[in-house]
Amino acid sequence: MSEHPTGTQPVSFEQALKQLEDSATRLEQGELPLEEALQIFERGVAASRACAGYLDQARKRVQVLQEDQEGNFSLEFLDGDEETEDA
Repeated sequence: MSEHPTGTQPVSFEQALKQLEDSATRLEQGELPLEEALQIFERGVAASRACAGYLDQARKRVQVLQEDQEGNFSLEFLDGDEETEDA
């Protein structure tokens, strides 16, 4: 099942990325009727959003082992905006 109807999310990041690439390739050819181009564009946008969602979920799951100035270690999620720099 390689085609996903508009509004449904592909099963995996890889499928969403493939769908996005396929949509971009077809639109770049520039020989589609307007209605078909709009449908392909909408599928591409949905695939792009799915990719962004998968990447955001992955980023939130990644943890980094941090060492403080006293030598104590702790796990911190990678999605924190603040970075500690020891001088």
